[in-house]
Amino acid sequence: MASEEAKTTTTKMTTTKTMKTTTTEATAVTSAAAAAAAEKASATRAWATRLVVVGIVLAALNLRPAITSLGALLEEVRDGLGMSGTLAGLLTSVPPLCFAVFGSLAPRFARRFGPSAVVCAGMAAIATGLLIRPFLGGTVGFLAASGLALMGIAVSNVLMPVIVKRWFPDRVGSMTGLYSMALALGTSLAAAVTVPVTDALGGSWRTGLAVWAALAVVAVVPWIPLARRRGADPAVAGQERAAAGREDAATGRKPSAAPREDEGMRITHSRTAWALACFFGLQATAAYITMGWLPQIFRDAGVPAGEAGVLLAVTMAMGVPLAFVIPRVATRLSHQGPVVVALGACGLAGYAGLYFAPAGGAWAWALLCGVSNCAFPLALTMVGMRARSSVGVAKLSAFAQSTGYLISIPGPLLVGVLYQHSGGWGLPIALMACLMVPQIAVGILAGRDRTIEDEVAAKAAAAPAGA
Repeated sequence: MASEEAKTTTTKMTTTKTMKTTTTEATAVTSAAAAAAAEKASATRAWATRLVVVGIVLAALNLRPAITSLGALLEEVRDGLGMSGTLAGLLTSVPPLCFAVFGSLAPRFARRFGPSAVVCAGMAAIATGLLIRPFLGGTVGFLAASGLALMGIAVSNVLMPVIVKRWFPDRVGSMTGLYSMALALGTSLAAAVTVPVTDALGGSWRTGLAVWAALAVVAVVPWIPLARRRGADPAVAGQERAAAGREDAATGRKPSAAPREDEGMRITHSRTAWALACFFGLQATAAYITMGWLPQIFRDAGVPAGEAGVLLAVTMAMGVPLAFVIPRVATRLSHQGPVVVALGACGLAGYAGLYFAPAGGAWAWALLCGVSNCAFPLALTMVGMRARSSVGVAKLSAFAQSTGYLISIPGPLLVGVLYQHSGGWGLPIALMACLMVPQIAVGILAGRDRTIEDEVAAKAAAAPAGA
């Protein structure tokens, strides 16, 4: 009997040991599987991040050649299509109009299809529009194809800050600087080489404009796999929440101050949003007048066409180093007003030079106008700084850019009208100088250390008390 009990006890002990061993092995297998899955997810995440960086750079390179290549050949296009000065002014106003209309739709497209898919479609639209616009025949066809390319630019303009905030919440300044530097490089490259490339390809302005479609085709490639990654990457969302938490701890803000996405944020209740929209609009006015008319100002002063294109390229090239430096400096300041004032002062000095001695100091005026145009990367940086989440950045980016580009529409058109009816550049340049003053004022307001979420929440909290 005792022997049987001993055997039973031994059997139970063996069974228990076997179960423990099995459980341990299963736990080890599960841990190994989890570790392998985590390693695979980390590798996928690293690959996707590198692809996003490449995609951002290539997309940025394509956001201005459609405009600056046209500026370099504007006189040839006017002659070829039979445009008047007023109609040419209208042509230079088309970019901000398209940016305002289509840029406002970008957040809606992004919610439905994902930001990466929308940018991918935007690059395809740029490539198609640039390829067909010189060959459709007539002004209407040229404007329609330009509108297609500008639609792609518009949605990408709005969504680039969103993608930067989503993928790189801890590096908004440096990534905005990289994006802005690539944008400036594409802008200056198109201005510098369009005329020489046109001459090398037989002298036809149609070929000289169409060649830029090739760069846009290349930009589509990295966004195709990213477009398939529908929705936000969990790792990205975690980084964004962590970054927001660190900002709350550093500034003393309460996390509850930021409205949830489903609460609906009325961005028009934010004074900072309005100030940033006006700043964006006025700097865009100056930029598009510069891109559309600066070569013509120099050519009318006796500067050869090729040199005038190079001068525009110099103006745009100033943004290559400064577009990387300015966002990094801006993110280290609690108030971006001093940067706004410095850039505005350079603009005023450049316009004074264009007024009094356009040919004599052409290179100096081109450099000063180039420094002033770096208000654009500053505005993009403030978009990322004045909102606390990717949702807020999307709303602010769409509002500031759409409203800003609406504000900028009359500027290039008015310059064309004044140029045609006054017979010179005195009045247009005086207008440009006068617009720089309010740009500085609203830029100082937009540079204050606050967020749109806090302003909207404060206004909502104060509403019942005032009722």
